[in-house]
Amino acid sequence: MEFFNDIGGDPLKPSLFELVAQEQLRDLLQPALKYVLAVFAQRYPRYLLRLVNRHEEFYALIMLFVERHYLRKYDASFSENFYGLKRRRRPWIETDRAKAAVGGIPAGEKLRSREIWRSLVFLVGVPYLRAKAHDYYEKLGGDIDSDILENGRGNHQLRLLTDDVSSATRYILKGFLRRCFKASYPWLNTTFEVWLLASNLGYLFDRTPFYRPWLAWTGADLRRLGVDDFRQANLADPKIFTTGSQKGLLALIRRTVLSSPQFLFDSLRLLLPTTIFFIKFLEWWYSPNSPARSLTTSPLGPAVPPPRMLPPHPKGVLINRTQYGQCPLCHGSINNATALPSGYVFCYRCAYDHVETHGGCPVTLLPAKVWQLRKVMI
Repeated sequence: MEFFNDIGGDPLKPSLFELVAQEQLRDLLQPALKYVLAVFAQRYPRYLLRLVNRHEEFYALIMLFVERHYLRKYDASFSENFYGLKRRRRPWIETDRAKAAVGGIPAGEKLRSREIWRSLVFLVGVPYLRAKAHDYYEKLGGDIDSDILENGRGNHQLRLLTDDVSSATRYILKGFLRRCFKASYPWLNTTFEVWLLASNLGYLFDRTPFYRPWLAWTGADLRRLGVDDFRQANLADPKIFTTGSQKGLLALIRRTVLSSPQFLFDSLRLLLPTTIFFIKFLEWWYSPNSPARSLTTSPLGPAVPPPRMLPPHPKGVLINRTQYGQCPLCHGSINNATALPSGYVFCYRCAYDHVETHGGCPVTLLPAKVWQLRKVMI
């Protein structure tokens, strides 16, 4: 449904599905990094265990530098730049004719420090606060009733009441605030998600130029990269190994050291999506429903085959193995198929009457009860 955004004749306006895709990529970065840290922390717990325990803070700090670099250099976040999008300072009045006549990228579209820091608040700060709030909600028990959790704290609260009045007051106040947060968090989170959904629908049907409500406060909107953007990126691409006025080994080392952080951040466009793909591939490979599981042998040995069906008793009812779907008792088509513990299938009425009368399987004479009858879906 990308044509929804092309009706107005603006080819640089991204579709809603591009915006949702870049958000999904950004949401996958944190669990991917946490998974990698958890794997390496098992090997080096002395150095990485603290990072795993403080993963939200560690991830927010890393993304602060990464997003700031991409916003300053590319006027876009990491995921937006990966999908060929950019942030533009939204003008008060659109001047398409003047822009088409002059050509190039207007200087006023580049993000300033105010737009960059406001964007960082919602790219890094808000996701961090939501993650901490969700973790705290899970720590309080999630959907478990508060009365169940408070039963184990009753003795501690009684001791505080008898020991110190001020400590007891603080404890009661903290418990009240916890209960208020636990009761209000699901409603606040649902309201926030509904707000985002309404913004998406408004953007899809061209009711608002912002797919996220806070973009209006940051003063920027999202656009596709055009020909002028790619041309300017090629002209601004730094060349490390160039022959200029500064020559020699020391000048080369100096340029390499100065450009190393920038080169590291730019390489994340390839490294992070590749890491996410590799982790998702491993999850699929080791999932129980993966076809690759059939290619590997189990460490417990071959699968145990099902037990063989008991042979008929000489004094039991004779069965004809060539006629499938025929009841051995009434010799008609099986109606409402029912299996006995012996594995043989009969009509439900035939099986029920025989077991109730004789107390066993009519073929194998194996003892059976009425409650052991099992309906078979055929």
